[in-house]
Amino acid sequence: MRFAVSTKNLWEATPRSVKNVFGFPLRLLPLSWLLGRKFRHGVQFLRDAQWWSAEQISEHQLIKVRELCEIAYQNTEYYRKAFDTVGFVPGELRNLEDLANLPTIDRDTLLGSFHEMCAVDPSGPGVDLVTTGGTSGRPLNFYMPADRSAIEYGFLTTSWRRVGYKTGMPLAVLRGRIVPPDRNGLRHEYDPILRYHYYSAFHMTDENMERYLEHIAAIGPCFLHVYPSSVAALARFVSRSGVRPPGNIKGIIAESEIVYPEQRKMVKDVFGCRYFSCYGHSEKLVLAVGCEHCDDYHVWPTYGYFELIDDYGKAVTEPGGRGEIVGTGFMNKVMPFIRYRTGDYATYVGDRCEACGRRHTIVRDIRGHRTQESLVAHDGSEIPWAALNMHDDTFLHVRQFQFRQDTPGRAVLRVVASSGFGDEDSKRIRHNLGRKLEGRVELTIEPVDSIKLTPRGKAVYVDQQIGREMTVK
Repeated sequence: MRFAVSTKNLWEATPRSVKNVFGFPLRLLPLSWLLGRKFRHGVQFLRDAQWWSAEQISEHQLIKVRELCEIAYQNTEYYRKAFDTVGFVPGELRNLEDLANLPTIDRDTLLGSFHEMCAVDPSGPGVDLVTTGGTSGRPLNFYMPADRSAIEYGFLTTSWRRVGYKTGMPLAVLRGRIVPPDRNGLRHEYDPILRYHYYSAFHMTDENMERYLEHIAAIGPCFLHVYPSSVAALARFVSRSGVRPPGNIKGIIAESEIVYPEQRKMVKDVFGCRYFSCYGHSEKLVLAVGCEHCDDYHVWPTYGYFELIDDYGKAVTEPGGRGEIVGTGFMNKVMPFIRYRTGDYATYVGDRCEACGRRHTIVRDIRGHRTQESLVAHDGSEIPWAALNMHDDTFLHVRQFQFRQDTPGRAVLRVVASSGFGDEDSKRIRHNLGRKLEGRVELTIEPVDSIKLTPRGKAVYVDQQIGREMTVK
């Protein structure tokens, strides 16, 4: 990953010892001023814009979409050809619905037309080369503006504010950061400016998790900033160990992975606070979050243009309808993503939240690529991972687990055992999962020492090796 010079990139690259020397005096200044004018202005804009009328939202989005399309047409070979093929003239775009006349793009488009999609000289200043992974095994490279972080952080902190977070409050972070042991052996690192306490999600042993919780209990009122998988592991540890969860945790902010209902319920029951989830991705196309009152995802209309389309490419507009999320991001003018198919699916709820009153598109039940979340039965049908996600004592003495499948009707359940795991646990897992599988998948339990996370520290619950073409459509 190549990074251009920016305040965030420079600070991230600064050694821990230097951060400690300069960071603690700087923390005496208001954090909003340290984050810069772009952040402050962005936050003020968002606090007002989130309450806009439907007409204001539509007008703003039309301006942004037209501007992005004009940049793409004038400066990229790929979009010029694509627009000319369908007779699309960006300057003549009069309503957002007309954008549906353009073809969609996807991961394969970027892999095949990478150099033709960049609107600026990628070797110039202010451009980052970003790599995103996932479970497909094919990393995706693209370019982004180096100054995007201030804008992105403004969206995030404004969203988190809905559940009580205030800029500068401590965050206990269990996400993708590599955190080496400190001099006491604790995998912890502190950012004195952002007030972030980083802990290693790559080393979620019982011993480490107990130390994490002890340390978190001493940092004052805080929020957990987590992957859903990392906080689920922490909650399972609390449940089986009897360790008392810290009482200073005011809320949980979960991002970057799918949130399953059973996980949400378990974590809320264990920690006794709000579980606030956010949907987004590295490409910066769509950002959707909950509100003060409800867990349904509210799509930020000023972040990008959101579409939900069915299998025929038509917009899903009826409540209860399900479709694929397609995004056109407003943040990236370096390498525009216009009508990008994310491979994620959601259920449409409406265009206004009855609980908070925001005129945002509301969706729920966001899920990723089907074959990355499903087991394939003998007959080729799919069994969603969510249907196997137990919320009882099935995995009581299990620290981590993962299904792996390369043959329809057969799967291996890899299990990383915690203390107390024995034959009774294996029997209970077989029995409880067997009731749900009903003989459609033969399950083998394989004890392992560890399960590899993605390079960003995320968990993959189904290591699915069967190609999509082998499953029932």
